[in-house]
Amino acid sequence: MNILITGIHGFVGSNLVLSLKERHVLYGLDIVSPEKEGVAKTYSWDELEGVEGIDAIVHLAGKAHDTKNEAVAQTYFDINTGLTRKVFDYFLKSSAKKFIFFSSVKAVADFVVGDKLTEEVIPTPKGPYGESKIAAENYILEQLKIENGELKMHGKQVYILRPCMIHGPGNKGNLNLLYSVVKKGLPWPLGDFENRRSFTSVDNLCYVVNGLIEKEVPSGIYHMADDEALSTNELIREMCEVMGKKAHIWRMNKGLMKECAGLGTLLHLPLNLERLKKLTENYVVSNEKIKRALGIERMPVTAIEGLRKTIRSFTNCKF
Repeated sequence: MNILITGIHGFVGSNLVLSLKERHVLYGLDIVSPEKEGVAKTYSWDELEGVEGIDAIVHLAGKAHDTKNEAVAQTYFDINTGLTRKVFDYFLKSSAKKFIFFSSVKAVADFVVGDKLTEEVIPTPKGPYGESKIAAENYILEQLKIENGELKMHGKQVYILRPCMIHGPGNKGNLNLLYSVVKKGLPWPLGDFENRRSFTSVDNLCYVVNGLIEKEVPSGIYHMADDEALSTNELIREMCEVMGKKAHIWRMNKGLMKECAGLGTLLHLPLNLERLKKLTENYVVSNEKIKRALGIERMPVTAIEGLRKTIRSFTNCKF
């Protein structure tokens, strides 16, 4: 199968290439177009309309959530919404039969109400990142028919994936920040926060994309997460175990730590209110719908296995 992957040089795109290259012919679409092992050719965005013979499209390209809040809001809509419109319009005119759009759980909710975030929740995104993602989703849905709760299109299948925090070798994000703190042997002062949070191992993500491409899965919106949710305290213990260190978890008063984070926001310190929220909030995402669609009971990689693989990859990184 000929597969076009947008944002192919990014973290997820690079992992998808490793996962798909043995069974499919891969093409890329990106702002840069150097040669990449396993990729037949990478096109620039200006060349999109001339690309032919594609069977499936995986749309990854987008602007990631900026936890420092330094990005201009319109930039999110120009990239996350604008590029999605462009790629989806191309898909509708092309011979491609499958379209996989990478949205985000942040297109649904900035925080989870109840036990788990499911596909039935009415989207109420907060901030330009989530708002630009839901705008892209809505554009796709406007082009489709919905019959009996399923997306319908003549001879084509469309999937909207909403992964929670993706991690794996080569990624950058809050896990890297947490690792850098633990690596230095610094005590973790947020042990008093007992939270549960879902993550997405990039290996499980690649498995799901493989399934959507190769199986007959109903079109629709699917959340993506590992099977198990973990607490930040558990993450720290796993990091220490992988590094052969003793975990230093302090249970400092929650109120005091929130005041410190507020000061960190004012002074632009590493621990600010945004990062405190990301590291301590409950955000559990259900993956039951995608597992039913793929006909599986469990994801191939457990949350702990995926996390340990990511942590081991950090040992070769400089922070």
